[in-house]
Amino acid sequence: MATLTRVRIWLVLFIVCLIASGVTAFPLETELRLASSVLHADWSPAPQLLPDLVTWVDRVRDALIDTNNRYPFIAYASDWLAFAHLVIAVAFWGPLRDPVRNIWVVQFGMIACVGIIPLALIAGSIRGIPLGWQLIDMSFGVIGIIPLIIVYRLIRRLEREQATPTPA
Repeated sequence: MATLTRVRIWLVLFIVCLIASGVTAFPLETELRLASSVLHADWSPAPQLLPDLVTWVDRVRDALIDTNNRYPFIAYASDWLAFAHLVIAVAFWGPLRDPVRNIWVVQFGMIACVGIIPLALIAGSIRGIPLGWQLIDMSFGVIGIIPLIIVYRLIRRLEREQATPTPA
């Protein structure tokens, strides 16, 4: 498979994941109601196996319902979070079109993935987020950087391939 094709496949995967994580930030109350009902379903072993997780999801659900009922404008913050994911996904259109010229976008994405870790640890601790949930949040950066490292290396290879004159 050609290097450019591989770059584009990885970038499309990354863009799709960014869009999915952005779009799912809009219906948080619905998602938490669903998650709680699944965790409490008769067939679910979660209350026995992961009681702290069930308690946390229920607490967040209840707080979100209460906040949305009393102060719906607070949800605007997560709308902006969702929008930011979508805008960042659009930024990756540049490397999709011209990877070598727009490698800086991939580098920016890698820096953002690394930045997730201190943000989750610092803000999570200040906001009283359980460590397990902070680890889940950090996993987005750890998992997200993997395709970006692959793309970065492929773009560097593509750059070398384009610089090497082809024999006539």
